[in-house]
Amino acid sequence: MQTFSNRSVRNGLIGAAATLALGLGATSASYAQTQITFSYLWGGAEGQALEEIIADFNASQTDIVVTGVSSPDTTKQLASMSSSRGAFDISDNFASNVAAWADQGILLPLNDLDIDISDFPESAMKQLVVDGQIYSLPIATHNFQLVYNKKLLDEAGVTPPTTTAELADAIAKLTKVDANGNVTQLGLGLSDVSAGLKTLGYAFGGDWNRGDEPSPTDPGFVEGVQFFFDNVVAPVTPEAYNRFIAGYGPYMSDQDPFVAGKYAMIFEGEWRSKFNTEAGMDWGVVPVPGKTPELLGSTWSDVSTLFIPTNSPNKEAAGVFLKYLMSPPAMEKFSHVLGNLPARLSLVKSAAYDDLPNFNVWLDALNSPNNHGLPASLYMVEYNTDLVSAFDQILQGSQTVDAALKSVADRSASYTR
Repeated sequence: MQTFSNRSVRNGLIGAAATLALGLGATSASYAQTQITFSYLWGGAEGQALEEIIADFNASQTDIVVTGVSSPDTTKQLASMSSSRGAFDISDNFASNVAAWADQGILLPLNDLDIDISDFPESAMKQLVVDGQIYSLPIATHNFQLVYNKKLLDEAGVTPPTTTAELADAIAKLTKVDANGNVTQLGLGLSDVSAGLKTLGYAFGGDWNRGDEPSPTDPGFVEGVQFFFDNVVAPVTPEAYNRFIAGYGPYMSDQDPFVAGKYAMIFEGEWRSKFNTEAGMDWGVVPVPGKTPELLGSTWSDVSTLFIPTNSPNKEAAGVFLKYLMSPPAMEKFSHVLGNLPARLSLVKSAAYDDLPNFNVWLDALNSPNNHGLPASLYMVEYNTDLVSAFDQILQGSQTVDAALKSVADRSASYTR
């Protein structure tokens, strides 16, 4: 992992811009009063927060004027990046696309930005570096912990679990089925099937991607997926399980099964702190239970990223603005408004997040050795698609865990490396 010397973002903007190479050898005069476009996928309160940060930047100097555009259409985003001249100079996405987009040549390498990356979690940066080149930078990170409904656990006399054995016991006590065999409450639900089952794999000491190779038949990963089937699906039957989960509305709405009190526990990211509180829920969160004490809090990181497309008309100015967005004040402001984790370890103890209930459980995981990151690999999108298909077959009861994951392993031999 490369590390670069730290520089002030707010001070010396002109000097920094004058030396910012990005392959063009530009000087400060070449972009004086430059107009650049920041096209972002966020909208609503998130978009408003970005507009405030853009206004702060514009007020901090006189050489660059940033215009923000909320454009949540990822197809349109990619089309612009693939054209001869882009419609924007900086944008956002997720780490899962970095390797493929870098391979297509549509992401600008950012090594020459001269940013000290030692403050960013390794679990995040390993997803953004391809062949020694940094192609994107983290504006926020995310990890998954066990979120629970306090009222439902109290009624069942259940203490929040710390081991997978305790988790199995809690699931049994918190699952309810009526006289007709219909599920009325699940002890453990999955808001995102793929994220939840991957989390369980880590809880059992497994990994679905060992080194830089797909490992869907890794024993611990298989054990984690089997745990969910054996403790959640099989006791109520796959038919009843799937009938139950099909009856609820959109994620993080009033019809969300966790909000409605139909899931007692879920594996969820830090954004639920802000949402659960605003929804008036009585809730708590604990680190992911582990098979052994050493595995307590095993989880994995996803990353919200910022990048400069290769076809940006104003690369140097975009680089100056990107450095500003990476500064602690801008990152803190943005991540707090979204209820996301910052991508700087130095912000973990910031008082800015104190008003987000239970947020420290996710914050503390940023520094944990049990917080895993995925490599930036070309096959990741295809591999994830195959895993989602396998998980669906498992939960439908149409294939065993071993057979479904072995099928993914067989297909992985043909992935583009």
